[in-house]
Amino acid sequence: MPAILVVGAQWGDEGKGRVIDGLAPQAHVVARYNGGDNAGHTVVAEGHTLRLHLVPSAVLHPHTICLIGGGVVVNPERLVAELDELAALGVDVEPGRIKLAANAHIILPTHRALDGARERARGRGALGTTRRGIGPTYADKAARVGLRAGAMADPEGFAEGVAELTKAHNRLLTKQFGMEPVSVKETAAAYYAYAQRLKDHLVDGSALVAETLAEGHTLLCEGAQGTLLDLDHGTYPFVTSSSAVAGGALTGLGFGPREVARVIGVAKAY
Repeated sequence: MPAILVVGAQWGDEGKGRVIDGLAPQAHVVARYNGGDNAGHTVVAEGHTLRLHLVPSAVLHPHTICLIGGGVVVNPERLVAELDELAALGVDVEPGRIKLAANAHIILPTHRALDGARERARGRGALGTTRRGIGPTYADKAARVGLRAGAMADPEGFAEGVAELTKAHNRLLTKQFGMEPVSVKETAAAYYAYAQRLKDHLVDGSALVAETLAEGHTLLCEGAQGTLLDLDHGTYPFVTSSSAVAGGALTGLGFGPREVARVIGVAKAY
């Protein structure tokens, strides 16, 4: 079976999580392909309401493998919190089930600080970001100075990278925006602990997707936000910082268009 893409047809919040949850029984892998914890899918099942920001919405279906793809930017603090919340409900969140693509980029506290500083500096022209560091993290990715999740395989080296990038961001925060610097030591220590926790979840996301499709299994691709928030095709500049259209699944997860069997656009009435 090929890939099925679920895309928001408007500005997000259309109910994609419910659609993903409904399609999950036929999927072997459910993969999130864009955005970060600025997005959220709410799933209500068995008396529990889960507000998921990074883990794919199909996590309550025990047979599915859930992949956070390379096109996603990841706040490890939020991801660890989600895994803990799910585990407390008895959901399997072991590394064999929840996987993180090694080429996903990592959000730092300084990314969030820069996001807020830039919004305040815009004044009445503010874009209305969630101030969760999404835009600055994608900016670092494009500038080729960002940190990838794969670096967490070496927690000590990862912590050193976190410290260096935090220092670079602090120079901007203090000199350009007049803000207090973020603690380099505390940030590096916290991210060392996150790396220890998450390193076993790391995987070559594109290889997992290729194997899934080659073996005839269904890949269900979960988009965040919506088409009108797409960086290239949305209501610019009031958009998100990633590709929220169907094509974002191909670049965010690493597979070709011939594998796509169906694109489902989710809309709601206002």
